[in-house]
Amino acid sequence: MDKVLEGFLSKQFDAGMALAAQSDLFDLMPLDPPPLVRRYLACFHCTGLVRAASGEIVEANQFAVGIAFPDDYLRRAEPSQVLTWLSPQTAFHPNISDRGPFICVGRMGPGTTLVDLLYQIHEIITFNKATVDERNALNFDACQWARTHADRLPVDRRPLKRRRIDFSVVPVEVSE
Repeated sequence: MDKVLEGFLSKQFDAGMALAAQSDLFDLMPLDPPPLVRRYLACFHCTGLVRAASGEIVEANQFAVGIAFPDDYLRRAEPSQVLTWLSPQTAFHPNISDRGPFICVGRMGPGTTLVDLLYQIHEIITFNKATVDERNALNFDACQWARTHADRLPVDRRPLKRRRIDFSVVPVEVSE
């Protein structure tokens, strides 16, 4: 492995784990030994949509995406090699394929950081980001649904990085 890629992977691990520590909306699990992690499992605990067995569009709060950085990631980024939609298979969003394990985060250039990918995935799951043009959508039904249900979107407005609030509690004696 070249030194530039090693440096990139090490920085991605540090930044990704720091973001995960500051968020209660996702967990990030390295699938390789740190710090040169190429593969991650990102599990999001935010509100998104799925198509129920009945066909109804309902809310869900468990989503998983695989992220992998190939050897040539700093020279070219092929989204289908980097991002894999894992679950649920019934996720309902214009940017998530209903026919395979694909998620489109939009333009993804070589060297797009792990943190940027995590933010973009979160925006997609929560419908803060959606393609509503069938010519560019991976899920045509979800695209049409999003256009006609714009009043329900986004389905989750909570930010991925939640501000930490430090406070202390001082017991107070109550006199009767």
